[in-house]
Amino acid sequence: MNRTESPSRVLICLISLLVLLPVASLAAAEEPLVVFLVRHGEKVGDSHDAELSAAGLERAAALRASLRDAGVEHVHSSDFVRTRKTAAPIAKELGLKVEKYDYRDLPALVGRLRATGGRHLVVGHSSTTPSAVELLGGEPGSKIDEAREYDRLYVVTIGPDGTVSTVLMRYGEPFTGSGE
Repeated sequence: MNRTESPSRVLICLISLLVLLPVASLAAAEEPLVVFLVRHGEKVGDSHDAELSAAGLERAAALRASLRDAGVEHVHSSDFVRTRKTAAPIAKELGLKVEKYDYRDLPALVGRLRATGGRHLVVGHSSTTPSAVELLGGEPGSKIDEAREYDRLYVVTIGPDGTVSTVLMRYGEPFTGSGE
């Protein structure tokens, strides 16, 4: 049996959709943007695209353990072996694809994070991670010790009203700040 909807009924449905869509958008806008940012794990050597060392692989596992219950919805990595392998364990556990970004264009990455909303992990480098924190409006703290500091985990939260908070945590083997 074919049934034809009356024009007034169709119009009421369309008006209802138009009224409810902005409400749904407002509900999404009420959620904060949460971005977890880390530097890649320890690497083998100083080549341009160095692999992770055994310690770096352990750190990637520690990152997975630290963030498994954090509600991460997106995982981003620059296109280097060490960053992709740092991001891979948590992405695999959560069933997410590692999304690549251009480390030379951090404003584009930050724009993408803001436009997408939700909870993101960004794996970068000793120079790009604090810069990304700053572009998000957060506090990057002191310069990362390039040779030995791999344990920083920034959590930048941007509220619906635009307020930004930064929490600096540590994960995995701690950085002691002393020489080896």
